[in-house]
Amino acid sequence: MDQEVIRLNNVSLWRRTQEEFSYDLKRTVISFLQGKYIKPAKKQVLKDVNFVVKSGEKIGIIGSNGAGKSTLLKVICGILDPTFGTVRVRGNIAPLIELGAGFNMEMSVKDNIILYGVLLGYSKEEMKTRTNEILEFAELEEYGEVPVKALSSGMKARLGFSVATDVKPDILILDEVLSVGDAKFTHKSRERIQSLWEQSSTILFVSHSLEYVKDLCDRCIWLNHGEIAYHGNTQEAIKLYLDSVGVKEYIRPPSAL
Repeated sequence: MDQEVIRLNNVSLWRRTQEEFSYDLKRTVISFLQGKYIKPAKKQVLKDVNFVVKSGEKIGIIGSNGAGKSTLLKVICGILDPTFGTVRVRGNIAPLIELGAGFNMEMSVKDNIILYGVLLGYSKEEMKTRTNEILEFAELEEYGEVPVKALSSGMKARLGFSVATDVKPDILILDEVLSVGDAKFTHKSRERIQSLWEQSSTILFVSHSLEYVKDLCDRCIWLNHGEIAYHGNTQEAIKLYLDSVGVKEYIRPPSAL
């Protein structure tokens, strides 16, 4: 567990606000010609984030909505580039952040399975041998030749989860994906994650299920307004986070595990 697989040094990220995204080119040009153009605002989403993850570690990331948790995972995965600082990753990553978001909608389910595996470094032939097992786990045996665009959002999520967890990546990035599908599939997904947990996979896990984080994570990062407020003992991180939001005790939901 001594090998370093993820390192973030002084990572900060500024992103455009939603108003800027909706500000189309035509309106921008007109307002500029009229002398009314105001440069849209940017918001700092991450601020001076530093931490190291070693091979095989299981790290929980907690915090309120809007704290920057999902953004942090996207920076680690290379989906977003930091404005400042550096991100270093050793090994292949399977990001379960927006399940199904990376699929080619026009290609068949089987072809997407093969493509996903190839992008993670597996051979086309090996992925072909894994395809039926992945389809079975995703409960999509009858949809192998169907284009992904014809699947429901729940089907795409099950497919994304099944592929990413079947290929056994070096680093698994999880963002609130333990409630995929119905109760039966949720149970299967939790068992799959548990088996990965017991192996040597390195896992970064964002969740609002604090009991699950406490039970399974070696240590924990509490992210608050884009900054690391605490990094260390999982139970202490959860206590400090709950104190900050005025909750003195966390009650395990009946279906938490």
